[in-house]
Amino acid sequence: MLAVATLWQREVIRFVRQRSRLVGALVQPIVFWLLLGGGLTASFRPAGAGVGYLEYFYPGVLALVLLFTAIFATISTVEDRRAGFLQGVLVAPVPRTAIVLGQALGGVTLAVLQGLLFLALAPLAGVALDAARVAAVTGVMALLAFALVNLGLFIAWRLESTQGFHAIMNLLLIPLWLLSGAFFPAAGAPRALGWLMRVDPLTYGMAALRRCLYLGDARAAAGLPGLGLSLAVLGGFALATLAGTALLARRTAA
Repeated sequence: MLAVATLWQREVIRFVRQRSRLVGALVQPIVFWLLLGGGLTASFRPAGAGVGYLEYFYPGVLALVLLFTAIFATISTVEDRRAGFLQGVLVAPVPRTAIVLGQALGGVTLAVLQGLLFLALAPLAGVALDAARVAAVTGVMALLAFALVNLGLFIAWRLESTQGFHAIMNLLLIPLWLLSGAFFPAAGAPRALGWLMRVDPLTYGMAALRRCLYLGDARAAAGLPGLGLSLAVLGGFALATLAGTALLARRTAA
C-alpha cells in the first residue's frame, strides 16, 4: 500500500507542476463541445434522444475529458522508462501489481477532478444537476477513468517512444470514443456500425454516464443499455485491463 500511495502521490504532484496538462485535457474538449455541438445543433437532432445536439453531445465530451486525461497520465510511463525511473521502480521489492495500481489511481484522481470541473458546465447544456446526480456521475467517471487509464498503461508498458504511443492511442481510443454513442446514437446508424457500437465497452460507459446525468428522467435514456448491465460491462472491462497491465508488468524486465 505504501508503494501504491507513493506512486499515486507522484502522479498528482507531477500534474500540479505541469499546468499545461490541465489546459490540454480540459480546454480542448470544451472547444470541441462548443464548436461541434454548436455547429451541428441546427442540422442534426439525434434520433430517439429527445434532446438537442448540444445537450446530447455534452456527456460525450465529459467522457472525452476522461480520455484525454488518461492519455496524458499514461504517457508519463513511456517518459519514465526513457529517464530510467521506471527501471528503478521495477527493481524495488514491491509487487508489480502495486506499481500498476498506484499509476492507475493517480491517473483516475486527475481524470475525476477534471471531469468534475467540466461537470460544472452541465447547466449550460441544459442538464439539471442535484446531489444524487453528481454523486452517481462521479462514481461512473471514476470507473470509466480507471478502465481508460489501465488501457493506456497496457499500451504504454509495451512502447518505448512517445511518438508510437500517440499513434497507437489515437488509432485505438478515438475510434472507441466515436463508436461509444458519444458523437452520434446507435439509432439510425448503419448496421455494421451498430454492431461495432454494441461490442464497444465504452458504449456501456457512455450509457451509464447518460443514465446518471438524467437520473430519474428517462427522456434521454431511451434505447440505451440498462444501468446495471452498463456498470457490469464497464467494471469487467476495467478489471480486465488492470489484470492485463499487471500481467504485462510482471513480465517486463527491469
